[in-house]
Amino acid sequence: MKNLKAVFISSLFTLTTTSVYAQTCDCTKNYEWVKKTFEANDAGFEYALKQKGNQAYEAHNKTISEKVKSVKTFTECGPVLYEWLSFFRSGHIAIRPINKETPKTANTIKQESPAVKWETLPVDTQDFKKYLDKKKTSDYEGIWVTDPYTIGIKKVGNQYVGFIIESGAENWTKGQVKMKLNISEGKPASSVFYMRDRSAAESKEITLTGKNHLQIGDFSLSRVYPKIEDDPKYTQYFKSIGANQPYVEKLNEKTLYLRIPSFQASQKQKIDSVIAANKDKITSTENLIIDIRNGTGGSDASYSNILPLIYTNPIRTVGVEYLSTQLNNQRMLDFINKPEYGFSEENKKWAQSAFNTLEKQQGKFVNLNEGIVSITKFDTIYPYPKNVGIIINQRNGSTDEQFLLAAKQSKKVKLFGTTTYGVLDVSNMYYVPSPCKEFELGYSLSRSMRIPDFTIDAKGLQPDFYLDRSIPVYEWTDYVNGVLNGN
Repeated sequence: MKNLKAVFISSLFTLTTTSVYAQTCDCTKNYEWVKKTFEANDAGFEYALKQKGNQAYEAHNKTISEKVKSVKTFTECGPVLYEWLSFFRSGHIAIRPINKETPKTANTIKQESPAVKWETLPVDTQDFKKYLDKKKTSDYEGIWVTDPYTIGIKKVGNQYVGFIIESGAENWTKGQVKMKLNISEGKPASSVFYMRDRSAAESKEITLTGKNHLQIGDFSLSRVYPKIEDDPKYTQYFKSIGANQPYVEKLNEKTLYLRIPSFQASQKQKIDSVIAANKDKITSTENLIIDIRNGTGGSDASYSNILPLIYTNPIRTVGVEYLSTQLNNQRMLDFINKPEYGFSEENKKWAQSAFNTLEKQQGKFVNLNEGIVSITKFDTIYPYPKNVGIIINQRNGSTDEQFLLAAKQSKKVKLFGTTTYGVLDVSNMYYVPSPCKEFELGYSLSRSMRIPDFTIDAKGLQPDFYLDRSIPVYEWTDYVNGVLNGN
């Protein structure tokens, strides 16, 4: 499944929307535009409506309509628009700001400046370091990094408060409160991490692994001060979880470890290079561990060179149907006419043929392939690796799950970890700008023909070996290694 992303403004789309909304880009008008655009073009809209019912949908619309009336800034509006989208599914939806100056019209939603009023915790960095140097125990207090921020965490009363020390985001400045941790003995832990747009991401998951790695919901922080020596048993875990590029390492004579942090299209060349450089080792070593934890989704092409190495029998892949609308179909012409997509002449011919097919069937779901199921065969079945363990967790979705559907058809492969995120049935995201160019709406162009018999959304893919909480995350690789080696 290609995870193709594009920004598109067709001439007709501009004519039919700008005249209506350009003069009043308040949150109500933005909501009306998002609702109308999503209902007409998203491939999962009708499916979600069928699953949840019209009554629930109308009640949701009423709730959001009331909320948008009180919104005064776009920073406040974005999370409300996303809340409306979240009715349909948990992934493959988006509201993201456009990073350029908003047209200065009298009725445009007021944009917050970098100096927006916000809770602060004024702490002198050097004094804070001196305070940390005197501490005899290590806890959450310290200086941490999570790109693009350097954050100090200091205990204030019963809370641990995270404040900006350095920021790579212009709308976040030194001293502003970025996060809060509520950790009290005998009470459930909770946290709030304020996103770049200042919306609140709340979580009950707070994990301090070793002394230098803090996981707060979806956010990973690494301690940079004070420098605290950690137990060597964490070394492999920190290296793997902090990697931003794929790599292979030898665990022992019988096992190789392949770490793939991301299947994004930008990573394909790096993944292919690592595979090519280590192909002889992989095909001559008994066991292979593939770790894709905390994946990002991406492009199916990124994992295409992995499948031949773990292949045992033909791989069956159920295809997708594309919703044909004028807005959606224009993407195919963009593939042809816009150099940034990098389409070859052969791919441009495919895009033109796809456009022609889609245009003839507007308002319908269209299968661009000859059949529902495609079958992939490779000429070679390698004796090694004999056993393949793929490590997964709840942060694997989209293309990660598509890879797993293909990989687990091999007789060699077993999945280890926890259930995946569950966001694959409705996919192929597409981004279109709002009439006043304040944000982009992300929605989906296709739905899987696995629906309704084999759905993954909101369910995820289950591992063959569930790694429960009694097995710390830093021991997962060792556990898989033990299973593959019969220990």
